[in-house]
Amino acid sequence: MLSLTDLPFAAEIHPQARPAARLTWDSRQAGPETAFVALPGEQMHGNAFVNQALERGAPFVLTDLNVPRAVRVPDARDALFAWATAERRHNSLVVGITGSVGKTTAKSYAAAALDAHFMPVFNTLPAIACFLLEFGRSGSPLVVEMGIDRPGEMRELVDLVRPDVGVITSIGAAHLEALGSVAGVAREKGVILEAARRLVSQQAAEWFAGVDTYGFEGASFAGQHLTVNAEGASFTFGDVAVNLPHASKVQAEAAVLGLALAEQAGLDLRRAAERLSVVSVPGGRYRVLAGRFTVIDDTYNASPLSMKAALEALSTFGGRKISVLGQMLELGEDERAMHAEVGTLSRQHADLTYGVGPFAELLGERAFASVPPLLEALRAEVRDGDVILVKASRGISWTPEKRLAEGVGLDSVVDALLELRASPVQEEKK
Repeated sequence: MLSLTDLPFAAEIHPQARPAARLTWDSRQAGPETAFVALPGEQMHGNAFVNQALERGAPFVLTDLNVPRAVRVPDARDALFAWATAERRHNSLVVGITGSVGKTTAKSYAAAALDAHFMPVFNTLPAIACFLLEFGRSGSPLVVEMGIDRPGEMRELVDLVRPDVGVITSIGAAHLEALGSVAGVAREKGVILEAARRLVSQQAAEWFAGVDTYGFEGASFAGQHLTVNAEGASFTFGDVAVNLPHASKVQAEAAVLGLALAEQAGLDLRRAAERLSVVSVPGGRYRVLAGRFTVIDDTYNASPLSMKAALEALSTFGGRKISVLGQMLELGEDERAMHAEVGTLSRQHADLTYGVGPFAELLGERAFASVPPLLEALRAEVRDGDVILVKASRGISWTPEKRLAEGVGLDSVVDALLELRASPVQEEKK
């Protein structure tokens, strides 16, 4: 419960303001137990939605306006961060996770192993601040995904979160238009390693000498006897057996991270392994959707590093393997060469390769300028027993029409394939 006594900042508190269970920056989520903080936005200021939050029953609103139930401050953003920092100090184990790829997967597995609270989706500064406010005094470990796309952002995140353990899942070509180079990515993300305890994946280790690693053979915290196939991944960690249905090596590495954190925290590793076996990663992140033909939905995002991992995972399946790849964004001046490298890998690991968007001819032998003709071709080609990987960058700020036109955000392709699979079985194509 967020008490309004002993606030870590000066405030004028309206007599009708009352404590809340949590705080949100989205007035649509405000309610009898959820207060609202009015933050400045790119298009509008949160003050424009204060009345809406009050109408929804928000216990208080953090704002500079003189309104009912106001906790009135000069700057709501500064007050939010000061409050979150104060609440975070009440928690003894906060794990911060960053990386060019694999952050959300690592977060999901680490949280499961630690039986921790974590944020399902958003990882912006305000969202993290609200998360720390809600769970800082929970008594449970917290796992925070700390993504960046501009210089200096990790510094801001670390100052807010103050992680006890800093984790880097990978270093690769991502957000290069803002961060300049892979070395720039490593430099910015490396700020998280100011934490008292530090862990990096074996892939990231070349950038951070002397830091403990997690993974498999040769890692400081190593899983053994890794097996990966179409059914999933299995390995041992010490004397504990771990089984991960529908998982690839990427998920297995994330599970090793979780077990390393659990071991450091003194938790029961067998119970941690049980929790790992039922992890559900958010949509679009290597979801294996089995059926009369299998669709691998890896459409949440894409970079050269994550494309390589997904294609290697595809190669472990039986049946005819099909790759459907779209554009990777924010790669800078070398984007054409990077798409060509991914296309070469795709041809090595898949029996049929499709590309869509500006670099379609580099990504696949069957190239399409936009999604509609790609879908027409897939509907005519796909047959029972096929395994189809679908992957591209999201283009989250793009309109649906632009995504379809430029081969970005291929969740529409996944939806179309699942619709096709649910339709009556057609005679096998010759």
